[in-house]
Amino acid sequence: MSVREEFDDWASEGRDRGMEQRHWHTAKHVLSRMPVEDGETVLDLGCGSGYAARALRDAGGAGRAYGLDGSPEMAHNAREYTDDDSVGFLIGDFGDLPFANDSVDHVFSMEAFYYAADPVETLREIRRILRPGGTVYCAVNYYEENVHSHEWQEFIEIEMTRWDRAEYREAFREAGLHVAEQDNIPDRETEIPPASEFPTEEWDSREAMVERYREFGTLLTVGVVP
Repeated sequence: MSVREEFDDWASEGRDRGMEQRHWHTAKHVLSRMPVEDGETVLDLGCGSGYAARALRDAGGAGRAYGLDGSPEMAHNAREYTDDDSVGFLIGDFGDLPFANDSVDHVFSMEAFYYAADPVETLREIRRILRPGGTVYCAVNYYEENVHSHEWQEFIEIEMTRWDRAEYREAFREAGLHVAEQDNIPDRETEIPPASEFPTEEWDSREAMVERYREFGTLLTVGVVP
C-alpha cells in the first residue's frame, strides 16, 4: 500500500482529527519555539488535518502558511477546516517539493518525516527551498531510542525509517543544514492511569507508559540553513 492510499483511508475514516489531538500535546511546544517573524512563509510537511498551519497563522506571525501532504483526502479535509485565505494546502511528494529555491522561511514536520520514501533526498529538498537563515523543525515519535515505538512498523504497510538521534544529526549536516539543537519534548498531557489499573490493553506496566510519554516523548531535531 502506498502512503497516499494509507492516509486517504485514514482521512476518510476521520482519523486525521484523532492524530491532531494526540500530536498537539507536543506539537504546540515545538511550534512555540519556531522563530517565525511577521510575513514569513512556513511549510508544514505532512500536514494531516492542517492544524499546524492554522496554529501558526492564528499566532499572528506567519504571512503565508502551506501544508503539504501525500494524501489528497488529508489535504481536502485540511482545506475544509479553515477559511483563512493565507493558508494553502497542497498534494505532493516529500522528495520533490513544489516550491522554488530559497522561497520558504521555515519548515515544520510532526510525525511525518519517517514516511518519506527517501529521507535523505527529503532533507536535500528542504535545504533547497529554505532561504538563508531558514529553519526546519523535525519532530518524530518513531525513533531508535524510543523502544516503545519499534512495533509500530508491524501495524502499517508503509516502510518507515527509524533513525537514532545521531543519525538525524548526521543526515541534517550532510544535507547542508547546521544542527542548532536536538532534544526530547515530553508529553505531559496524556493521562497515565494509576499502577493498580495495569496491565492495560496496550501496556504491561505503568513504568513503561511513563517512560514512553514522560521521558522519551517526541524527538525534535532543529536545522538551520547557513
